[in-house]
Amino acid sequence: MTNRGAAENSIKRAGIVLQEAEALSAAGHWNLSVRRCQESVELALKGALAWAGVEVPKVHDVGPLLRLNVGRFAPQFAEAIPQLASISRALRAERELSFYGDPESGIPPEELYTEDDALEALRKARFVLDQCKGILATF
Repeated sequence: MTNRGAAENSIKRAGIVLQEAEALSAAGHWNLSVRRCQESVELALKGALAWAGVEVPKVHDVGPLLRLNVGRFAPQFAEAIPQLASISRALRAERELSFYGDPESGIPPEELYTEDDALEALRKARFVLDQCKGILATF
């Protein structure tokens, strides 16, 4: 698969996953919405890396790799990389908690997250997806 094909597929999947996150939030499953937002961000940013010709690693937070390869991107996307990397890192930190809960306190994930948490994660994921969709137009 070409870099373009890999990028398009990954960003398309990110959009599908974001739709799932929106539906989960609307249904009051806020922890699962946060989890799906993290997955959407991961897929979108991995699509951006594929677009840039960077080998996509099997890690959940690719923010550091974006920063290392900032010169491979158009200026508009490159300017957003600090924010994109920050979002990736923040949502990566929620990945396990949002799915398994807090093992130290024994609190289940459904009790850890609120509607505001889900709405904030959705806002961040939409921003990332919009930025990544924008780079596809530069092929």
